[in-house]
Amino acid sequence: MWRALVFIGLLCVAAFGAVWLADRPGSVLITFAGYEIQMSVAVAAIALAGLALFLALLWSLVSGILHLPSRLTFASRARRRSRGYQAISRGMVAVGAGDTIAARRYANEAERLLGREPLTLLLKAQAAQVSGNREAAEAAFGQMMEEDETRVLGLRGLFVEARRRGDTGAAQQYASEAVRLAPAAAWASDAVLEARCADHDWRGALEAVERRASLGLLNKATAKRHRAVLLTADALERVDHDPDGALRSAQDAVRLAPDLVLAAAMAGRMLSRKGDLRKAAKVLETAWRSLPHPDLADVYLNLRPGDSGLDRLKRAETLMKLAGGAPEGRLAVARAALEAREFARAREALEPLLQERPSMRVCLLMSDLEQAEHGSTGKGREWLARATRAPRDPAWIADGIVSDHWLPISPVTGRLDAFVWQAPPDVLVAPELTLHDDVTADLDDEPKPLPAVAAPSPEVVSAPAPVSEPVALNEPVLDPEDDVLKSELKAALSDAEPVKEETPPPPPLREPVVFPATPPDVPKPKEEAAARRSIFSVW
Repeated sequence: MWRALVFIGLLCVAAFGAVWLADRPGSVLITFAGYEIQMSVAVAAIALAGLALFLALLWSLVSGILHLPSRLTFASRARRRSRGYQAISRGMVAVGAGDTIAARRYANEAERLLGREPLTLLLKAQAAQVSGNREAAEAAFGQMMEEDETRVLGLRGLFVEARRRGDTGAAQQYASEAVRLAPAAAWASDAVLEARCADHDWRGALEAVERRASLGLLNKATAKRHRAVLLTADALERVDHDPDGALRSAQDAVRLAPDLVLAAAMAGRMLSRKGDLRKAAKVLETAWRSLPHPDLADVYLNLRPGDSGLDRLKRAETLMKLAGGAPEGRLAVARAALEAREFARAREALEPLLQERPSMRVCLLMSDLEQAEHGSTGKGREWLARATRAPRDPAWIADGIVSDHWLPISPVTGRLDAFVWQAPPDVLVAPELTLHDDVTADLDDEPKPLPAVAAPSPEVVSAPAPVSEPVALNEPVLDPEDDVLKSELKAALSDAEPVKEETPPPPPLREPVVFPATPPDVPKPKEEAAARRSIFSVW
């Protein structure tokens, strides 16, 4: 639109100029070398315009002839660059598809057409990775290190290759150099933080977290949580040789994350040793409201050494009120009541937890309660046997690892703040593992370890899967033909009252449960004590 208006405007100016010259007649006389040329002003203007046009065309022709070689060279280079970038595009597709032969061919073609372009070196490195040629890949990344614009990318590639061959020291050096050159590189910052945590350099890890937060790599909530976890780890390291410094770190961690169980437990324990019971109780109660945990209950009940069992029971009642009837509150009351010999109160606290499938800790508490109140009877052994088939209680779990205590980092992946308090599965099943070639991993993805199989630690006893058909607890599993063993077990369980559990009728069209021919051994007093020690190690 604007071009049309400009053209019309110029055409109007030309028409106006022609009319202006026509209205003002005159003549132009040119004398040159004895010749005289006389013409009107209008003809002279037209002749001047034609001469200017001719000279412009002549100059364009001469200029085109003079620049013809450079233009031909530029066109050839443009065609080569076009073919080179097309080879890079096809090579990247071949790398993604895992076609090693095509990837190497396109990488060589791109290097021949483009030379040492950054994308060419990247394609060459990835083609070498796909082919399994680690030396060629590291050589390509080393060439990237020689150029300023690809130095960080080269460090990234060398870091990945060092991690793949297990050279932790070299990987840390590459990550540290990348952080120095590009502080906002997330992968390098993560690697530096992971390395410092692995070396238990908690203060250095705190500096790394602060730097990540200042660069916007972490949001405020995550940065605050990471700082609290690192301060807790620092307190664990200093608790033996520097109690005051450990207390300061634990209190700082509690201020950042009041629900961090270990930090609150450490702060409460050390404050109670210093005699500041009110402050210790406040810290523990705040953490208990967020996450009722047995470690918090243990510290809270023993804040003041030398208290009687009834005093501890009163504090346990306070915890149950703060927890709003959570299972941990009832377990704390039951344990305190058992120690205070208040058996009725212990049963009252545990009664709501017996409605469905009681957990292992509940069954063990019931066994302790029966033996403390009635002595070594069949009912106590019955609850002890039931504990081996009960659902597992919550534990600290990270990346498939079940631990009896909290750790700041995962022992498998080194991830910070990986442990969560949750119930492990009743049956531990290994995930299906898919074999793959990790050399096809892109530079944006670090090599990931195979999924860890969830397995209990040596101290953990995993509960077997429950029998498909419900079995009455007051009727032992016996061989119908073994009358001697049946009479002995019935005599052993004669003093125990039958458990008031309604056994649902078996569903129709289901095959009856076939019990094993060999009956289970009745736990003897010594064997019972050994079994109790092994089961108690679970919690």
